[in-house]
Amino acid sequence: MDRKRHWEQVYRDKSPLEVSWYQAEPALSLALIEATGCPHDAAIIDVGGGASVLVDRLLEAGYQHPAVLDLAGAALEHARRRLGACADAVEWFEADVTTFDPPHAFDLWHDRAVFHFLTEADDRRRYRDTLLRALCPGGHLILAAFAVGGPERCSGLEVVQYDVDRVLALFGDDFDLIEMREESHQTPGGAAQRFGYFRLVRRGPAS
Repeated sequence: MDRKRHWEQVYRDKSPLEVSWYQAEPALSLALIEATGCPHDAAIIDVGGGASVLVDRLLEAGYQHPAVLDLAGAALEHARRRLGACADAVEWFEADVTTFDPPHAFDLWHDRAVFHFLTEADDRRRYRDTLLRALCPGGHLILAAFAVGGPERCSGLEVVQYDVDRVLALFGDDFDLIEMREESHQTPGGAAQRFGYFRLVRRGPAS
């Protein structure tokens, strides 16, 4: 499957307010970001952020160096138009996370909607390699994915469900788990989707 073509088509066919992962307020993501204690001058990247309003809320909260990475340029364009002149304060990356070459280190990596779509082991390995290149030692990883018992498909694609054991099997060699929370996400269509949120810290000296 051509991932980029798929996601570009999703954002051409639907408004960002209609996609199943839409959140009017990314409250849990913001709470976990604040829980890290990252200063407002930290470099924060929202992977798969697309048209999410998380970047808006980060700017409103005073974070000075947010970045958004997404495969779909159409999704990023929605966000840029929404932010207007404030979009200039954001780094925008139109790229596949499995091949992304980070231009500098980040203090916090947030991903709410990408990792569970990586059903091939090689793609998960490449994602992890990108993460380790991008995130500084002592940096924070906030990973949200469909929980065990949650959806088995999304946007017409198969997904992988995660619990603590599965997350640590993939990231435990380099990260310490700080906390895990669950959320029942209500889609715009009224369905409930079970998510797990995992907050981890990369081993090494604090950034």
